[in-house]
Amino acid sequence: MFNKLLLSVVAICTLCAGVCAPLQAKDLIRTLYHADFTPDTDDEIPRFRLDGELGVLINTGNTSAASVKAAVNSDYETENWSSIYFAELLYKESGSPTSQREVSAQRFFGSAQFDYKLLSPGRRLFMYGDYEDDQFNGYDHRASLAAGWSQRLWRNEDSEFRYSIGPGYSFIEAEENNDNLVNDGIIVRASAEYKYHWSSGAKLRQFLSTEAGEENTKSRSETSLSANVFGSLAMKLSFILNYESDTPEDVDSLSTETSVALVYQFF
Repeated sequence: MFNKLLLSVVAICTLCAGVCAPLQAKDLIRTLYHADFTPDTDDEIPRFRLDGELGVLINTGNTSAASVKAAVNSDYETENWSSIYFAELLYKESGSPTSQREVSAQRFFGSAQFDYKLLSPGRRLFMYGDYEDDQFNGYDHRASLAAGWSQRLWRNEDSEFRYSIGPGYSFIEAEENNDNLVNDGIIVRASAEYKYHWSSGAKLRQFLSTEAGEENTKSRSETSLSANVFGSLAMKLSFILNYESDTPEDVDSLSTETSVALVYQFF
């Protein structure tokens, strides 16, 4: 009798262990997952941020030159939407005291992306649009629209990573031999952004984007490092790469830009 009772207890314990083990493993995986990845954990909702960037270079004497770069970067976070706005202006002119100044760079670029948050944390649907007017890239102006899938893999006190990919439409207009040339078509747009914050207030940002079409592929890489000077004022060092697979004969496919500017955080 005692032996049968002992065997019954052993069998029940074995069955319970077999049932509880997967549950415990599942709870452990879930705990580790939420500890390492915390998508869409925003303590401040709604949240609005606005940064202004300005870099100026003026030369006088034997060489007369002026260069201005200004940018505005903003993001707005609500319970259902995550929006990013960006606008940039670049202007350069140079010459000598005996000659008239010539403009060597004149560019305006603006973009906006709207992410609609789905029920699953971090997963979103995005809409994107941009407009560019550059007098020295072989085109009068161009614009693109895209929509698709976006996801923020994580966001914590130190870092953040997000990406988006989807189909879109690109429109390019240029003037050649007094004729307006229009080049438009379907594209696939993909972008990724990584941010890292140090406790000292310094920030690292790496942004990559590409728009692949049938005739042209446009890619952009921006690496920036900023450090606080005092209060809401920071100094920013940026390195930008722009590449296009199909450009006019007198325009290089790859262009680079290195700049140092002051950044002020308004909000």
